[in-house]
Amino acid sequence: MADKIGLRLVTPSRLLLDEEVDEVAAPGALGQFGVLPNHISFLTLLEAGEMSYKQGSRSYRLAVSGGYAEVLDNIMTVLADTAEYAEEIDLERARSAREKAESKMAELGPEHEEFPAAEAALRRAVVRLEVAGKRANR
Repeated sequence: MADKIGLRLVTPSRLLLDEEVDEVAAPGALGQFGVLPNHISFLTLLEAGEMSYKQGSRSYRLAVSGGYAEVLDNIMTVLADTAEYAEEIDLERARSAREKAESKMAELGPEHEEFPAAEAALRRAVVRLEVAGKRANR
């Protein structure tokens, strides 16, 4: 039995991570899920949320905005729409995105066809702010 799991995190613009880790937690479509070494194979959609992983005593946090995760043969592959480490998040840009999305939602109202897109933008901005706020908790 392996004591580590391979974690590959890829976005359309870059390979963000290809490491051996002790455990992973990610925001699945049906809720947060965890993966340990020798996990059963599965495939799931990802929602916007916090993804974290541990290597020894260190924890790492990232904001992801959706995509897919697959666990197969002790390797977890994440194909994320976007992903950023907490340290990479521009707080001013995230705050601005949150304010813009909130304004758009208030302007449109829930019945408008563009409301779900504004709501998704708000969720992404909030996740980025939450993850960035945990930077010091390594």
